Amino acid sequence: MPELPEVQGLVDFLAGRVVGRVITDVELGSIAVLKTFNPPPDALVGRPVDGVARHGKFVDLDVDGTHLVFHLARAGWLRFSEKLPTTRVRPGKSPIALRVRLDDESGFDLTEAGTKKGLAAYVVEDPQSVPAIGSLGPDPLSEGFTREVFGQILAGQRSQIKGLLRSQGTIAGVGNAYSDEVLHAAKLSPFAIANTLTAEQVDTLYAALRETLQAAVAQSSGKPAAELKDAKRRGMAVHGRAGQECPVCGDTVREVSFADSALQYCPTCQTGGKLLADRRMSRLLK
Repeated sequence: MPELPEVQGLVDFLAGRVVGRVITDVELGSIAVLKTFNPPPDALVGRPVDGVARHGKFVDLDVDGTHLVFHLARAGWLRFSEKLPTTRVRPGKSPIALRVRLDDESGFDLTEAGTKKGLAAYVVEDPQSVPAIGSLGPDPLSEGFTREVFGQILAGQRSQIKGLLRSQGTIAGVGNAYSDEVLHAAKLSPFAIANTLTAEQVDTLYAALRETLQAAVAQSSGKPAAELKDAKRRGMAVHGRAGQECPVCGDTVREVSFADSALQYCPTCQTGGKLLADRRMSRLLK
């Protein structure tokens, strides 16, 4: 799933290609992808793209005051073309869920692989009217996200730190991959309880959160959309690297699997050498 750094990379990529261009058509390849009905997609046609922004993991195109907002979910992606094919998208006949055409014959497709569909698009007057955007927590790279703010968030949460970092209503934009990376950088167990962390651990975690995301954003900056996924994989220290050597200490990266996801961690760096039980309600093995 694209997370804050890749979504920011998409925003920067799109801003350099679509701002100032006029939308000439919006084609739906999947009726289910569109979660709103008023305004209709046709309201975007004939209007210029004024800007591109990010809200957590959401991309927001400001089209002359009306917004096309989308969330790529687990298997969605954006495919940009300097010259789109002239044939129209046929609903249900391809992975293309939505196509946006621009006045210079360029444009982009929102695609989704697999059978479990989560890709979502919205046409709205105000992005905050999208429920999942209106309920987002603070952006961890915003100026207002200070150490004090972060400390207050943790102090009120008796929950595992891994889940808290992934909670979009608590902190916007971080998902499974970067929560693994942040906790590895902070040398914390994913199952540490948030409100039991010491002040020093909170300091370290705050620095790791900001620095990990800033480095990933910098790595994504300037890359074409097609290269962002590979750039993300190359930048990972533990996520997706179970069975490989930890780049910090050389120990074997381990995994805890759940029903629909998995986390990776380094025992030496994060859990004092102890292994985490591979079951949903994991605890440190005795």
